[in-house]
Amino acid sequence: MLRWSITFIIIALIAGILGFGGIAGAAAGIAKILFFVFMVLFVVSLVTGRTRV
Repeated sequence: MLRWSITFIIIALIAGILGFGGIAGAAAGIAKILFFVFMVLFVVSLVTGRTRV
């Protein structure tokens, strides 16, 4: 999921440089949402302390 977030950030940066404001804004929004979902899932996995049996 973090990989998708980084991909959308790169798309947003390239679109912003090329002047596509709408696409850049949408890609940045998606990247932000994916990053926060990743962080929540990461914290939950740390708290639950999954171990391999």
